[in-house]
Amino acid sequence: MFAPLFAALTVAAILGSGLMAGLFFAFSTAVMAALARLPEGQGAAAMNAVNIVILNPVFLAVFMGTALVSLALGARAVLGWSQPGSAWLLAGSLFYLVGIFGVTAVFNVPLNDALAAAPGDAQAWSRYLAEWVPWNNVRTLAGLAALACFAMVRQ
Repeated sequence: MFAPLFAALTVAAILGSGLMAGLFFAFSTAVMAALARLPEGQGAAAMNAVNIVILNPVFLAVFMGTALVSLALGARAVLGWSQPGSAWLLAGSLFYLVGIFGVTAVFNVPLNDALAAAPGDAQAWSRYLAEWVPWNNVRTLAGLAALACFAMVRQ
């Protein structure tokens, strides 16, 4: 009875993890490098604008929805530990919840807030680039790892 539901949730987790990993990959490999090349102040202003615009219903549905799906799949994994694929479900859930959701909340969002609070501060922008991009790389790798783990689940 629940097998089709968990199969659908697993597909949703694969898609959500992949979308988030792709978004973070694009930022790490292109967007941030382009913003870093802009004249002083313009890169930070553009990033502040991105940080406002990205908080839209589509992004939030994927970001938060995948977190909720990961919580559900992680609970299923723990409660049904003897079932095939439980270890993959738990690993994928932890990669998403810790490596994407947690890193975003603990590192990237506070860095975004600090940048917004220091408009025109060249040192703040340099510090932001030096700290934000490595944490974004962690999110990229965590998204890929979550996707791979969820894809390993056999329904």
